[in-house]
Amino acid sequence: MFGIPGKQAVTLTDAATSQIARLMTEGGSQGLRIGVKKGGCAGMEYTMDYVAEIDPNDEVVEQDGARVMIAPMAQMFLFGTEIDYEVGLLESGFRFRNPNVADACGCGESIKFKDVDELQAEQAAQSGN
Repeated sequence: MFGIPGKQAVTLTDAATSQIARLMTEGGSQGLRIGVKKGGCAGMEYTMDYVAEIDPNDEVVEQDGARVMIAPMAQMFLFGTEIDYEVGLLESGFRFRNPNVADACGCGESIKFKDVDELQAEQAAQSGN
């Protein structure tokens, strides 16, 4: 797993925590699993699924009744991300503020991550290795 001891892999705003906890209760799920997949005009897209079981390989973040699991293949790309939930006049939804994104498409639906070697070097520098 990728991470810094004593630091959560992702953080949740109060709005995201409330929304995730509410949806977990309504849907009877164990939490929200986030990941990434190939797609979109910038190359990658976030995935979000409510799940009935926690995968033992997931990185689990729990906060005030909300649970987020990070899929193993996505952990290094999502480390340090803040997840928010925003309500607007035309749309509402989860927003990712991810320091590992190098570029994003104009519509905001797909992203391009920094090079894997660059991400590993940044994490090593943050953990003091």
